[in-house]
Amino acid sequence: MSAPARCYSSAVTLAELAAQLGCQLEGASEADRATEIVRVNGLDDAGPGDLSFLTNPKYAAKVAQTRASALLADSSLQHAPCPILRTPTPYVASASAIALLTPATVPVAGVHRLASVDSTASIGADVSIAAFVVVGAGAKVGARTVLHPHVVVGAYATVGDDCVLHAQVSVRDRVEIGHRVVLQNGAVIGAEGFGFATRADGTHQKIPQVGIVVIEDDVEIGANSTVDRPAIGETRIGAGSKIDNLVHIAHGVKLGRNVLLAALVGIAGSSVIEDDVVLAGQVGVINHVRVGRGAKVASKSAVMSNLAGGQTYAGIPAIPIGQWRRWAVRYRKGDKGQL
Repeated sequence: MSAPARCYSSAVTLAELAAQLGCQLEGASEADRATEIVRVNGLDDAGPGDLSFLTNPKYAAKVAQTRASALLADSSLQHAPCPILRTPTPYVASASAIALLTPATVPVAGVHRLASVDSTASIGADVSIAAFVVVGAGAKVGARTVLHPHVVVGAYATVGDDCVLHAQVSVRDRVEIGHRVVLQNGAVIGAEGFGFATRADGTHQKIPQVGIVVIEDDVEIGANSTVDRPAIGETRIGAGSKIDNLVHIAHGVKLGRNVLLAALVGIAGSSVIEDDVVLAGQVGVINHVRVGRGAKVASKSAVMSNLAGGQTYAGIPAIPIGQWRRWAVRYRKGDKGQL
């Protein structure tokens, strides 16, 4: 695999971009429609050839001064000094636009001569395996998956189709990874959970961690995050969940579908996080608790008991955010009595 990677540029006309994003184009002359859009930029920094966006009403006053060639916005924006691409979800549309316009590096398919792939491993069609990758005995790597330098896929691990594993990712033995999964640099999937039994003399005996980790489809896990294997059973990350950098998911945790975990979240062993939960930065969750579907927990909070779904929580311990706000006001006033 000595050929260089290929780079593609995706500049398009404004009319083509509106069509690809499914947006209604307003206020555009024929010359505007033919304008080439080359990137997405913020309102303050955008210039000719840039697409900008308005996703927060508090920045609406900046629209009048923008030099962007076009603007993504919903129906709340009445006027702009440039054509408007109307969409009810400008933030989602801006993400799609970035993907369309940003040049993509496409690794060439093949196995680098400096990679080590066990003869019993199964490698799918059009896989790209870079230098210094190790694929262990009996492992399976699906079609079109990309393994960047220094990735390790352990014995009998499975990596599905169309996955991207960035440099220094470690997938330990027998881990199961679904399709279209992205693992950012340094993520460790399937390391041994923290399990020790205390002897009568106070020393600690290691509990063998022989369970597995299952990562379902369309999951992304950030840089230097860890998902641990349990002593028995499995740790599972549900489909569509997105995990930020520096997150620790302990042994036996069950994470539902479409969960969002911001940086420095820590979830202790055997806890259950149901579908659509959002845990903001530095939230801690103790072991053996359940967070209900759709719950949101504010930054730096501590989940120390079960939380019902569909509510927002804050504080240490985490309580409904309205109650926490009342407590915070009274505390600042010096009233620390019963709420």
